[in-house]
Amino acid sequence: MKVLRTPALVMLALMSTVLPLSAHHAWPVSYEKLVTVKGTVVEFSWANPHPMMTVSVRTDDGRTEQWQIGGPALNRMEANGWGKTTVKPGDVLTGTGYQFADGQKIIRLERVVLADGREMRLYAR
Repeated sequence: MKVLRTPALVMLALMSTVLPLSAHHAWPVSYEKLVTVKGTVVEFSWANPHPMMTVSVRTDDGRTEQWQIGGPALNRMEANGWGKTTVKPGDVLTGTGYQFADGQKIIRLERVVLADGREMRLYAR
C-alpha cells in the first residue's frame, strides 16, 4: 500500500501546481482592427487579474454608452508607469485597443492618452 501512496501524492502535487496555470485566460478579442473610445472615467478598479476602467462615451447620435477598458496585470502596468492614481473618476481619456470579438463594449487596451496629452502604454515599455 505504501508503494501506491507515493505516486499518488506526487500526481496530486503536480496537478495542484498545473491547475492554477490553466485558470489564466486570453482576452477574447478581435485583432483585426484597433478601436478607439474617448470618454469620462466613471470607475477605475486597480486590481488583478486586469485593472479595469468604466468609461462613459458619447456616441455620434448623442447617446451615452458605458465601455469597460482594461489592461494587463498590475505588475505589467506598473512597469509601464501606471499606478492606482494614474486615472480617477471624472478624468477624460482616449483609449485604443482591441474590442471583444462578440461585440461587447469591452476593450483590451494597448494605449491611453490622458487629458493632459500624456500617452500611457500598457504592454510595451
